[in-house]
Amino acid sequence: MTISDVAERAGVSKSTVSRIINKNYGHTTAETKERVLQVIKELNYQPNLLAKGLKQMKTNVLGIVLSNLKNSFWTRVLEGVEDTCRKHGYSLMICNSNEDNRLEEELIHGLQHRRVDGIVINPTLGNKEMFDKLTADKYPFVVVNRKVEGLAADGVVVDNRKGAQLAVEHLLSLGKKRLAALVYPYEGISTWQERVNGFKDMLAERGLAEDSYTVVVAEMREGAAKRAVQRLLAEFKPDGILSTNNMMTLEILEGIKEAGYTVPDDVAVLGYDETVWSKHLHPPLTTVNQPAYEMGVLAAQKLIKRIQSKNKPRGSGMTVLEPSLIVRQSCGEQPRT
Repeated sequence: MTISDVAERAGVSKSTVSRIINKNYGHTTAETKERVLQVIKELNYQPNLLAKGLKQMKTNVLGIVLSNLKNSFWTRVLEGVEDTCRKHGYSLMICNSNEDNRLEEELIHGLQHRRVDGIVINPTLGNKEMFDKLTADKYPFVVVNRKVEGLAADGVVVDNRKGAQLAVEHLLSLGKKRLAALVYPYEGISTWQERVNGFKDMLAERGLAEDSYTVVVAEMREGAAKRAVQRLLAEFKPDGILSTNNMMTLEILEGIKEAGYTVPDDVAVLGYDETVWSKHLHPPLTTVNQPAYEMGVLAAQKLIKRIQSKNKPRGSGMTVLEPSLIVRQSCGEQPRT
């Protein structure tokens, strides 16, 4: 069925049908409106959104490119993005770069070729030139969770330095004296870099000697974090460990168990990112919680606003959200009643 079929059946012009479909009732009587809507229902007419989009130079589709969909943190972010898209009449295309900057560039160009109206991007490392070009072209995009150094981009991030400081403060308050942070290679990755900086800065501020804490970098491949924590337990003998990534946390716990140690009696473990499984571990995991859903909502809102004001100059519209600490029993805390 076409708009012409609806117009003919209702006895009105195509422009009248178009106005009613777009909820522009200013020049239409209530009787005409009801008649056209009834015909649309009887014919089960669906507007051709592609044709409408081409005419308006819009598709009402947004893209999102994430760096690692295996990370459960992104489930809540995606919920926030998708709920906001639906509320504002947009569909969403989801892509995964898997921390590959060449794939990221390919995916972003692919979304552009598919005429999406804008893109939410969790950036990998190494595509600064591409992001500079997107900015110069006034292409609507926002970054989420990570920053790109030297790029004046709209985006939504969390105060990662504060998150690590909350973790350190908690471990110290429980009497822990030899602390370690485990992290994936973090050079240029703003989230992990800021967590390491927050960890070190808080310990220095509290006057701990440099030989009483350490940062261990584990390769980002299966089993690497488990082996790293086992070496750490044998050589450094920490009484408190901060995991800077939730995918790393499970390997850390596995490595501790296989080495014959227990949590929290032998070593405290504090995770980064609240997940659906954190409270179901034994013992339940104390975590630094990031407002993931809110992050997704704000990123989508910023992008839609950017699309609607495309020709305005891009500012430093970076929203920084606050992390919080969810206290359970993995650091030796007393159960709460």
